[in-house]
Amino acid sequence: MTGPLPEYSLHSRIFVAGHRGMVGSAILRLLRKKGYENLITRRSSELDLTDQRAVRQFFADESVDRVVLAAARVGGIYANNTYPAEFIHQNLMIQSNVIHEAWRSGVKQLLFLGSSCIYPRDCPQPMREEALLTGPLEVTNEPYAVAKIAGIKMCEAYNRQYDTDYRAVMPTNLYGPGDNYHLQNSHVVPAIIRKYHLARLARQQDWDGIEADERTFGPIPRDIRMALGIGQATGQRAPTGGLVQVELWGSGQARREFLHVDDMASACLHIMEIDRQNWQQALAEGDSSGPVPSFVNIGVGKDCTIRELAEVIREMVGFHGETRYDTSQPEGTPRKLLDTRRLQRFGWQPSFSLADGLRNVYTWYRAQTENGR
Repeated sequence: MTGPLPEYSLHSRIFVAGHRGMVGSAILRLLRKKGYENLITRRSSELDLTDQRAVRQFFADESVDRVVLAAARVGGIYANNTYPAEFIHQNLMIQSNVIHEAWRSGVKQLLFLGSSCIYPRDCPQPMREEALLTGPLEVTNEPYAVAKIAGIKMCEAYNRQYDTDYRAVMPTNLYGPGDNYHLQNSHVVPAIIRKYHLARLARQQDWDGIEADERTFGPIPRDIRMALGIGQATGQRAPTGGLVQVELWGSGQARREFLHVDDMASACLHIMEIDRQNWQQALAEGDSSGPVPSFVNIGVGKDCTIRELAEVIREMVGFHGETRYDTSQPEGTPRKLLDTRRLQRFGWQPSFSLADGLRNVYTWYRAQTENGR
């Protein structure tokens, strides 16, 4: 069932949109590892995907066979709450331009990467593909979710009208090398890793290590500096008297499923390499008498509370101080666990356990900060 598509050999020209992000870079690494030779990439400074004219010219100039659409404006709860207009506008523009111009230039296969936030806030667990559009979305990331739903429906519409083979996948919460560790705009795993890492350095009074971390991953906001017992200048003690603690948003009881980005890339390529007949047949196999979903969930089928996740990371990092949960802050959807039975029918399984995946990421993280010393 798998292997390079007959009409698209290892010589086929594949455009990986968003190749510098965590998701796109993981897919690019795997494509190279598997021997795909003609991979096309563009930095955002070279090609603005929100610019329709520029995207049209790009596809006119390049003979693209397949597209992996991993480019997106992404972020955690704080970023989604703070920049809702940017999240909906930029993602809609990127998707619309790339999908439409891919079709205009004759691209027959495209893989669109969505997000598990497309499902209703109070969706029955685990979340099946059929649950799309069956209830209200989580308010904190609704603009982003609406954009991703539009991307799914756009792929469906072009397949129906133009007989394209545009596929969509909905990954669960991702983490891995190359993640964003900004302490206000990042997702939950990198934010917790960095907070505990900084807290351990603060307890050890390793100011060189903290400065190296800031040079590598960006400034530490004032409220976090105070919680860590660091003054406004690195090396100073905060007015709190130097109490080092880690503060996390919410109650810690929200449940999330986490997937290593290399496993996500493996699932994406596995899906891309399934021939069209088998793809459509497996989608149609039977969990519902309603419309057949056009996309597949990507996940591990297991979840944990944020508090449990934090404890694993705390032990891994080696921080032995206090963790405080700020219940005045939002924590998003109560639970997000994907039903992955369709994906399993395609014969794919993840390779990383959560503990092994987190160790892999922390090793990468520490290597980056050590290089910054």
